[in-house]
Amino acid sequence: MQDVAAAAGVSLATASRSLHNGTRAPRAELRDRVLRAAAELGYTSHGPAQALAGSTTPVVGLIVHDITDPYFSALAIGAMRVAHDAGLLVLVCNTFRDPTLELNYLVRLRAQRARGVLLLASGFADRRYRDGLRRELTAFQALDGRVACVSAHGFDGDSVLPDHGAGARLVAEHLVALGHRRIGVVTGPANLLVSRERLHGVRDRLRAMGHTLATDNVVRSDFTREGGRRATLDLVARDPDLTAVFALNDMMAVGALAALRDDLRLAVPGDVSVVGYDDIPLTRDVQPPLTTVHLPLEEIGEQGMRFLLDEAGSGVRTVRIPARLIERASSGPARAQ
Repeated sequence: MQDVAAAAGVSLATASRSLHNGTRAPRAELRDRVLRAAAELGYTSHGPAQALAGSTTPVVGLIVHDITDPYFSALAIGAMRVAHDAGLLVLVCNTFRDPTLELNYLVRLRAQRARGVLLLASGFADRRYRDGLRRELTAFQALDGRVACVSAHGFDGDSVLPDHGAGARLVAEHLVALGHRRIGVVTGPANLLVSRERLHGVRDRLRAMGHTLATDNVVRSDFTREGGRRATLDLVARDPDLTAVFALNDMMAVGALAALRDDLRLAVPGDVSVVGYDDIPLTRDVQPPLTTVHLPLEEIGEQGMRFLLDEAGSGVRTVRIPARLIERASSGPARAQ
């Protein structure tokens, strides 16, 4: 950097502020001279040295369960757009829904002096995990790292909270209004808080309307297309008179469509209606287009990253995101029993 400063004819402090986006930005003419000199000399910043010079590095971590899942991809795109505008490097940490790996990522991000971590993955219900998460995040914040999350994670921190339960209640009301009484639910792993919120939402609303969701009509599987296909085959085997399937995410719903149409040769929605959750782009392209609960996923990711980058005032900040039902061709009146 001394060589860059000399070549640009500026002080070392001016060169540093020009190259590292310091809070006291130099005049545009001086900054342009520094950047030209750096390019000519082949200068690049040394990350570990910056970490030692300051409390954090210009790095943020995104914790996701599965980056191939369009739900997490959309959240990540929104978050990365805000991070890019702030000149930050983003590390995407894929947990494969392994809570131990998630905690390990937090340890490693703390060791890298990351500026912040945004938890996009659903929290786990396991008490040992939640105690470990609280411990790691407290240690991370003690080194001036910032933390924000999407959906509940069981700790006090800046949060973007989609109303998962309300969206599921909308689905219950929609199916009952169409005359459905024999409803099956395809849900995700029991230890994921999002699974619990959505399942409780549909079950409680059905009960309030005088309908019981039978225990046998709830099948757990992976939050994947294949998981949804297997679970739907299981549901129909348990209750051949089923008239509707509610899958608690869209990829499972796509698997449900495949099971009904291709494996069981049933018409959707003529024989069985299908409803998903999240409104990923794929839901518009499948046949029939999928009725689903809409969440503004990219906007949710953006808000989470803004929480991470904006200095908080007093107290914890929370933004609640309403859900709304999008009616498409995959749901229709229940067939006569």
